[in-house]
Amino acid sequence: MSENKHKNYEILNLIGYGLAKFNNDFTREFGVETKTALYEYFVKAGVAETVGTVKNRQDLFDPFFENGRKGWWQKGDTYIHRKIFIDHLFGTLGVDDFAEIVKAYLLGEGHLDTSRQKSLSPITKSKFKQLQATGEEAEIFFMENFRTIPQFKDGSIEDARKFGDGYDFQIQLEHEYVLAEVKGVRAKKGAFRLTENEHSKAKEYKQSYGVVVVSNLEETPKMTAIFDPLSKLTFTEAIIQTKQISFQSQSLEW
Repeated sequence: MSENKHKNYEILNLIGYGLAKFNNDFTREFGVETKTALYEYFVKAGVAETVGTVKNRQDLFDPFFENGRKGWWQKGDTYIHRKIFIDHLFGTLGVDDFAEIVKAYLLGEGHLDTSRQKSLSPITKSKFKQLQATGEEAEIFFMENFRTIPQFKDGSIEDARKFGDGYDFQIQLEHEYVLAEVKGVRAKKGAFRLTENEHSKAKEYKQSYGVVVVSNLEETPKMTAIFDPLSKLTFTEAIIQTKQISFQSQSLEW
């Protein structure tokens, strides 16, 4: 875990995004009229220790929206991966529904106590769970930036995640295809696991199978592609036993 990551990293990103995208419409969803009042609201709720922490998160997202503010424009696209990930999950929501996402997070983390919380749809709840999913964030970053990897620069991408067949994406090149399995690492250092299926595919396709590690997700992501990973890295077999419970109906005449 990175020492630089704020303990409320995910919710601060949501708040910064909401302030940058919706401006004062977002503040009014919390019963206040000014952004300063909302900064203070979140400090009182225990999300941040200072008003400056909340404002800085808005500054981070300001350059990515046409809101008349420059924010941290000098950082360029350093932090755009955070906006892209939130866009992927909640970009189609209006201000009221987006504010409910923030309130739900606050409630879940014990920062807010209110009986006025609207009921979230099941699919929104499912997306909400993805906020802390390193793999999902890494995959979105890869899809947006895969051509920056020299081997993929002229390729086209096809999403294979729904097949669960040991790789996430197929990259079609001029005369060949390459399989890519994406792994996310929050900090600059860390290990990753291959499932038995992924290990099998890496063994079968060798140089045509690449593990792409998206590291430093907490700050500025970096992609490292390792082709034929079984010949270049050392893997230790670990047997993990899991208990899977299913429920079967009685036999019926259909």
